[in-house]
Parts: sequence; structure tokens; C-alpha cells
Amino acid sequence: MRRRDFLFSSLATTLATRLALSETLPLKFGHRQANMGITVPGPAVFEVASHIPGLSGVELQMFWKGQDLSDHSTALGYKREANRWGIEVPSIAGVWRRGESIFEAAAAEKILSSAINTAELLGASVILVSQFKPNCPNMNDESSFEPVVRLYQKIAQRAADAGVTLGLETSLTPADDMKLIGLIGQPGVRVYFDATNVETNHPGLGVLGIELLGSRIVQCHLKNENRLLDQEPSKVDWVAACKAFRRIQYNGWYVFETAHSSSDQCIEATRKNIRFVKQSLA
Repeated sequence: MRRRDFLFSSLATTLATRLALSETLPLKFGHRQANMGITVPGPAVFEVASHIPGLSGVELQMFWKGQDLSDHSTALGYKREANRWGIEVPSIAGVWRRGESIFEAAAAEKILSSAINTAELLGASVILVSQFKPNCPNMNDESSFEPVVRLYQKIAQRAADAGVTLGLETSLTPADDMKLIGLIGQPGVRVYFDATNVETNHPGLGVLGIELLGSRIVQCHLKNENRLLDQEPSKVDWVAACKAFRRIQYNGWYVFETAHSSSDQCIEATRKNIRFVKQSLA
């Protein structure tokens, strides 16, 4: 066999193996704590999650309605209840307090370091770092994005040592997200993809962005305001989005961010959303 033919054959085998593996990995569904219809923060969120067939994780908020997971005893309380109910914490969100900014490098480094410590304690593998205007770099202005790139390069190893990936959710286009991640150049900094937010800021790119970013996506949000994913109106064609996730062989968590009026309504609606996503990924 010629060397070129051998390389092509090896590549085809590798891709086939990856595809087969992605098809056998179990789907992982979670829900954002702040949207589960629970008005008072607390570990009881895991009991609610345990009543939703197929839901195995809750994305916790670092700061929310007085909740502060940087407090060690508070985080331990959540960890105990998560273990009690058999629910994982795949990710931490809501890391910024009002007025805090990625552009204040020293303060931002402390904020992200604290979130990394909390994620490690809770066993979360992803930290959602939201960067929406005006807390988002201008990728056409080096003076705007360069300090942000340096900050993430500095803190990326700390996150990697803790087994944590920083997932950036921005108001940039998917192409600019790709540029930012490329400049940072660290495997521990990737994209947290929200097709609805992308579609809101950049119409027409909500589904296309999935395939453009591909393996740079570490985790994703799924939502349709307070409606089921398959109900109209919807900014995102969720059947197409699920097919796109399948094509890029995404095997991370699918985290629902649907707004719910009560925990009972959350249980019923999330059960239906999970069934819909499973059917769409088939």
C-alpha cells in the first residue's frame, strides 16, 4: 500500500471510529438552575431535577438572588444534595456580579479563579463565561481584544489543572468567536453555544454557527423562551440545530434554558423537550 493510500485509510478509520463512539455515548441533558421555576435558591433544585426522566444535571448559578457559591459551605451543601439525588453539576454559570467586567483584568482574573475553585469542588467541567455587549471585545480592534486574549491565556492552565474548561458565550458572530478562540490558542478555552442568542444578534447564523465552530463548542443551551422547543414561534429551527450537532459529533451536555412558571411546569415541559431532542438527534 502506498504511503498516501495508507494515510487516507487511517484517516477514514479514525473518523469512522469517532462517529461510532459518538453514536454510542449516552446523551446528557441538564437544565439551568435559574430557569427551573424555583423562586428561592437552594439545593432543593436537585430534587426537582430528579423527577424529570432523562435529566441528569443542573447548571448552577455562581451568583443568583443572594446565592454565592464562592462560599465554601454553600457549595458543599449543594454538593451533598447533588450526590443525594444522583444529579450532576455539569457547569457553573452567572459568574459576574453587576458592574464586573472582563476588561478589568486583575479583578476578572480573581473572579474566574474563584469560579474555577468552585467548579472543581462541585465536579463541574465547564464554566459559562458570558461576554455580551458592553462586556464583549471588539474583534476588529486589537486594543479591545488583545487584553482579553492575554487574560485567558494566563488563566487557561489554572482551569486545565482543575479539569475545567472555560466556555465563552459572547455576542460576537460565530466567525469572530472562532477568531477569539484561535487567538487564545488554549484547549481549555472554548465556546458555550446558544443558538437562540446567536440568532437574536446575528439572524441566519444560529444553526450555521454550530457547523462553523464544530469541536470548539464545549457545551450548549437550548431554549425557546417559555415555549417548548418544537412550538412556534421559534427563532431557531431546532430539528436542524440538532442535526447540525449530530454532524459535528457533539457529545457534550445539552442544557435547557427554557423559562418555567413553576417547578411542576418545568418537570412536564422538560420531559417533552428531552423527548423532542432525542427524536431530532436520531
